[in-house]
Amino acid sequence: MDAGAPVGIGGFEERVIATVDGLALYARDYAPLLPVTGLPVICLHGLTRNSRDFEVIAPRIAALGRRVIVPDVRGRGRSANDPDPAHYVPVVYAQDVSKLMDDLGVPKAVFIGTSMGGLITLVIAATAPDRIAASVLNDVGPQLNPAGLSRIATYVGNVQPVDTWAEAAERVRATNGSAFPGRVDDEAFWLAAARRMFRERDDQRLELDYDPHIALAFADYDSDAPPADLTPYFTALAAKPLLSVRGGLSDILTEEGVARMRSVSTNVEAVTVEGVGHAPMLDEPDAWDAILDFLAKVE
Repeated sequence: MDAGAPVGIGGFEERVIATVDGLALYARDYAPLLPVTGLPVICLHGLTRNSRDFEVIAPRIAALGRRVIVPDVRGRGRSANDPDPAHYVPVVYAQDVSKLMDDLGVPKAVFIGTSMGGLITLVIAATAPDRIAASVLNDVGPQLNPAGLSRIATYVGNVQPVDTWAEAAERVRATNGSAFPGRVDDEAFWLAAARRMFRERDDQRLELDYDPHIALAFADYDSDAPPADLTPYFTALAAKPLLSVRGGLSDILTEEGVARMRSVSTNVEAVTVEGVGHAPMLDEPDAWDAILDFLAKVE
């Protein structure tokens, strides 16, 4: 596929590249407002999300003078589904991101990873550390809280269609309302969230925009077993400047998890977004101000 023949749309160009195993991987590519002020930024979304999650902050970062690349991870959004669900794991996603960087001529970047996107960033740090100049981990770290993982396991893979955008918004609110208690009655907020998370099918019904087979990663999940400790991966990442963003109500990244990250390296800065759970959208004033300050200090 020709990554050099993008289609311009909505402030970004659409790129499609082939992964090493031949799947089509889609990405939004936001050009920097000149002059260029630093390395490109790669934004990586969470487990059931897609590139639309960054539709607010990506153009803001581009306006700072940085190119911003936002892929749909395989099995999500406009990227192809994988015929082998065993490939829906961070090590394969990390390989896809590296291939995307190669095809788009980006040897090194600043990474912003939300939840699963942060885990992908950890894998890249361990396997190709020269790719990462600095990173923002959004509500994720080397130790994940089992309570949050158990919650995710209850809903991932449930992509039953609905008939209207109002129903889609209500579905999103039912799943995510506890993470945004201050927005529970904000109809516009939930409709905007639904339009990021759902897609319209050929029969005009609406369904969540991901392959339900990604849920197989949770098929054998044991809430009584301790989650894997990814500190060795994190140690590689924390050799570079790092900003931790945590939702104050998060059930995935605890205060203790942030403290442990900061004990590993003096490179770790941290900000908490009060009143928000898993995961901040990063356009909250506290999160955005911290990202602005962080980007001003890195390449």
